[in-house]
Amino acid sequence: MKPTKNIIIAILAVLVLVSGIYIVQLKDQHSNDYQNNSDYSTFKNAYLQEKQTQNDDLTNSRKNIITETVKSVSPGVVGINVTEIQQYRDPFSSFFDDPFFRQFFGDRGSRSREIKELGSGYLISSDGYIVTNDHVAGNASKITVTLTNGKNYDAKLIGTDPVSDIALVKIDGDDFPHMTFGNSDDIMIGEWVIAFGNPFGLFEINDKPTVTVGVVSATNMNLEPLDDRYYLNMIQTDAAINGGNSGGPLVNSLGQVIGMNTLIYTAGTKGSIGLGFAIPINKVKRIVDELKQNGKIDRNFEIGMRIQGIDENIARYYNLDRTRGVIITNVYPGTPADKAGLKVGDIILKIGKYQINNEDTVFGVFFEFRTGQEVNLEIVRDGKVLDKTMKLEPRK
Repeated sequence: MKPTKNIIIAILAVLVLVSGIYIVQLKDQHSNDYQNNSDYSTFKNAYLQEKQTQNDDLTNSRKNIITETVKSVSPGVVGINVTEIQQYRDPFSSFFDDPFFRQFFGDRGSRSREIKELGSGYLISSDGYIVTNDHVAGNASKITVTLTNGKNYDAKLIGTDPVSDIALVKIDGDDFPHMTFGNSDDIMIGEWVIAFGNPFGLFEINDKPTVTVGVVSATNMNLEPLDDRYYLNMIQTDAAINGGNSGGPLVNSLGQVIGMNTLIYTAGTKGSIGLGFAIPINKVKRIVDELKQNGKIDRNFEIGMRIQGIDENIARYYNLDRTRGVIITNVYPGTPADKAGLKVGDIILKIGKYQINNEDTVFGVFFEFRTGQEVNLEIVRDGKVLDKTMKLEPRK
């Protein structure tokens, strides 16, 4: 009995010992597993943080002065929809211009129709003043302005100037986002510019202006008049400007408005070919100030002379090396031209700061001045360059 009992006790002791060792091993294993899991979690968090840092770096690397300018400037750009009432004549009116036919068909002479147009503009003050082109809103019977927050406003035409193609409208409200003016006399050829606008009405799709980027290609561009509108000292840019962009701002990389997108040369195509032109903002500011005060621009002055363009024959006769400028063909007594000492045969090369190319340039340049101002003229007489001063007197 005793040996058997001792054997059983020994076996039980061994089992207890083995079980203890196993339990200790399991505890150690569990401790190691916990430690491994903790290390993995730390590694995972560090990896995710590094990945996020890399993504942030990539995002920040995509941001530049252009994208930041677009972000800050866009809220001040608006889309403009206008309704115009246009008069037209029935092509068959002459056939029905008879009392017999009029009793059946009525008067088929002058008739009117509604025309819907669109364009762009930009807020220039927190109380809702908006600048755009005259050819966008100058003849509108109804103007609707859309902001980037999706809200529509009925706008009032404060004043417009067809000669300079600048119009001022206003919406009611306060605290509107608005643009900051730059200095168009300080433009650098080759500097980056951004054209904002509403080409083809795309603004209405997502209440955001379309953005195109380019450079200032040239400055002081005197263009031929179009529909009795005169475009002097224009800014040329290769930033794409398309139909509907008219009236939108041309902005430098600092977010300052330096011009107003106005027209393009298309060379017979329907879109931009990289020849866009903007009215300098310094001119826009002057016109806007006058429109705010008077609702129109006063150019009711007289000059008192007749002029003619210079062709090759005239240039040869006067020993001129180019055909730029105009020649005076008549001076009326008692007029500003007469009082300034101008004579028949004088060749006008420059008026103020403007180089004179032809008759159209002369008309456009004089429209830059106002009644009562004095204007300096550079002329050629008998082969000598002379300076003359003309005071623009009110038209009698």
